[in-house]
Amino acid sequence: MLPALLLASATQAAPADGGLDADWILARIAQPVPARTAFVEVRGSRLLKAPLRLSGEYRRPDADTLVREVRAPYAETTTLRAGEALIERAGQSPRRFALSRAPELAGLQSSFGALLAGDSASLQRHYRLQADGTRERWTLTLTPKDAALAAKVQSIALTGRDGDLRCIETRAGTRGDVQRTLLGGAAQQAASVADAGLAALCHGDPAR
Repeated sequence: MLPALLLASATQAAPADGGLDADWILARIAQPVPARTAFVEVRGSRLLKAPLRLSGEYRRPDADTLVREVRAPYAETTTLRAGEALIERAGQSPRRFALSRAPELAGLQSSFGALLAGDSASLQRHYRLQADGTRERWTLTLTPKDAALAAKVQSIALTGRDGDLRCIETRAGTRGDVQRTLLGGAAQQAASVADAGLAALCHGDPAR
């Protein structure tokens, strides 16, 4: 998942570097529906012997629906629509439940949807935003304002080039475990990059 984006949003950052600010970035990365983007997600944890690597695709067939399709290392499709989540996995019965039972999935639908829609008004509640870099290579860092949220999420860093959102890097609260979600072109590049090189790819550096 995108646990950081699951929960809510942000306050507008002050303009930086000749007009580079949160609104400029959000406007550039907006994708009108229908939209789809490949992803590669790597979850690091002290509890895991090796990072867990997932790949698949996010789809927004309309403004009210978000589909997360995991294709490897297993097949699973999660559809969020009309206040419900539908989880389908091969060989298992589909599971359907209200998003009120899973606030992190409700947040995924609203916040990731707002991000792809460039809806800055929906991203002005629970995070502080700081835009850094240049328009050719930028970072947008979200820092939680709420203490309860900050206990779960230290920060979220979005990195990209011009209008291409390439990576979302989420750092967990107390443990500091890092989850990286590479998107679009970066996800395609990640297919030929070992786990050790994904951090560099996420940050816009050549992978080794």
